Amino acid sequence: MRKSTTILNYLKSNTKSKICGSTISLCSNQSLNRNALLTLLSTLRFASTTSQHPSTSNDSHYNHNQVVDFPGGTVKFIPEMRFITESFVERTPCYHVLDDNGQTISGSNFVQVSEEVAVKMYHDMVTLQTMDTILYEAQRQGRISFYVTTNGEEAINIASAAALTMDDVIFPQYREPGVLLWRGFTLQEFANQCFSNKYDNGKGRQMPAHYGSNKHNYITVASTVATQIPHAVGAAYSLKMDKKDACAVTYFGDGGSSEGDFHAALNFAAVLEAPVIFICRNNGWAISTPTSDQFRSDGIVVKGQAYGVRSIRVDGNDALAIYSAVQAARQMAISEERPILIEALTYRVGHHSTSDDSTKYRPANEIERWRLARNPVARFRKWIERNGWWNTNAESELRSSLRQQILHAIQVAENIEKPPIEDMFSDVYDVPPSNLKEQEQWLKESIRKHPQEYPSNICV
Repeated sequence: MRKSTTILNYLKSNTKSKICGSTISLCSNQSLNRNALLTLLSTLRFASTTSQHPSTSNDSHYNHNQVVDFPGGTVKFIPEMRFITESFVERTPCYHVLDDNGQTISGSNFVQVSEEVAVKMYHDMVTLQTMDTILYEAQRQGRISFYVTTNGEEAINIASAAALTMDDVIFPQYREPGVLLWRGFTLQEFANQCFSNKYDNGKGRQMPAHYGSNKHNYITVASTVATQIPHAVGAAYSLKMDKKDACAVTYFGDGGSSEGDFHAALNFAAVLEAPVIFICRNNGWAISTPTSDQFRSDGIVVKGQAYGVRSIRVDGNDALAIYSAVQAARQMAISEERPILIEALTYRVGHHSTSDDSTKYRPANEIERWRLARNPVARFRKWIERNGWWNTNAESELRSSLRQQILHAIQVAENIEKPPIEDMFSDVYDVPPSNLKEQEQWLKESIRKHPQEYPSNICV
């Protein structure tokens, strides 16, 4: 519909429009059906390129009104050699609502949040923070093999999830468990996955913290960087074709924008006008690589404009700003059938993962400054306290209760038997090939011969 409106306005502004050699006369009140408009649009986009040669001009001086009718719109000619600058005089501004003390900025516009939604947002941010702390400790104790925290990025997780609906399909990277938490994934389900027991949705075949849930429209996490971005565009195009009132949402870090998948996906989405929201968590570091070693552009937001994608830069540590931006992005993506890019500026307070020591490549005082001064959880708490929706007693009760719940979930998950060995060889082939059958038998025999080398609660 947006295409039709654009072409109709173009045609109305010209009483006679020449298209593919034929002249069409239009009155301002004349209506065209949708198919005719799309046909006209197609001829405008893909008509042969034409231009007037300077020698045909009657004026001996250069005609500054000369243009080339290039597909996609006319382009002016100029006599001067002029390169587009590689940098901007001013950086793209960053939208935010709350200052570091949790007070709304004067004149800020944002989507109003009810007490119920605001308290749940804070509850889930604290839950995510507490779960990360305890499961990180469990990995350090050798109880699970790997873990990824979201410290410092809780607002991006929870606030964006709150602005979406359950029909929206999520394509996460590996630092978005909060989206799944908001959608109802339980603490026990998180623990089951991290301990790879028989109740793990992934049947023990994924790394810890690589969650997935069909029930919650949350595509399983993969460690490979940026592969989920083009997948999200394909899903969004499918939603558009099926006329669903939903969009696809994909999350990735600043490092993901250095991958070819990111660039291909943005172009793919723009050309097909797919209802997809790209949410980049620009936390300054791709593991140990700073953004200064990744790109020379003004972050990620400017890359959207280059591909024809509407974009915005948001304070990723401001829950209200994230909530407002994502809700607006969702509305535009679906109603206008367009992709939206959101660059959320934040900081990864924790290590990249339990396999990383970030103090080796960044100063500890920098980490501590962000942890204390720009903490998204503390900032949002101050705001709900000012509204009279939270207090110190509620805070103490919440944190105490959450710690007990998470510790209990871990104890339960740790004692549940592992998935059957057969699950390692299923779900790919309808009829398993002979080599897989041989591997399965070999593994079972190895477990029988060397039981001390395998978990005691493994199921043969």
